[in-house]
Amino acid sequence: MSTPEIAALRLERTFAATPEKVFDAWTNPEVLRRWWAAQPTWTSPGCEVDLRVGGHYRLSMRTDEGQIYAVGGEYREVDRPHRLVYTWCWEGTDGPDPSHVSLVTVEFRPDAAGTTVVLEHDGLTSEESRARHGDGWIGVLDNLAHRIFDVDDRS
Repeated sequence: MSTPEIAALRLERTFAATPEKVFDAWTNPEVLRRWWAAQPTWTSPGCEVDLRVGGHYRLSMRTDEGQIYAVGGEYREVDRPHRLVYTWCWEGTDGPDPSHVSLVTVEFRPDAAGTTVVLEHDGLTSEESRARHGDGWIGVLDNLAHRIFDVDDRS
């Protein structure tokens, strides 16, 4: 039995910053520690980045209850400040999609308002996984906006 094809998750968010600043926030471990989390009250206890094709990354986030979720993978394309492509795999057996490898593509497009980030997450295993990852990515993008670029549009 084959796995049904799930449409790629695609999100866009515009930041009032240059593509270089947004790209660097996405790839600098010190800056990532300040914003990488899927909820506004979660923290990031550690981010490791070897920013080169074939290099690996590991990003972790801590919930309010102290649970740590970590994801890692390998960079397939690094084109500062335009594009990143990397594999995505949750660590552990109790994560959202343990041991499944998917692919994330992030484009940093300059526009009149600053930079539009276009994120595609492909190769997810189910509509449920796509929805969970979508919620997580929205939270991550919200944290990037609020914690790094000082946007305050939360109601």
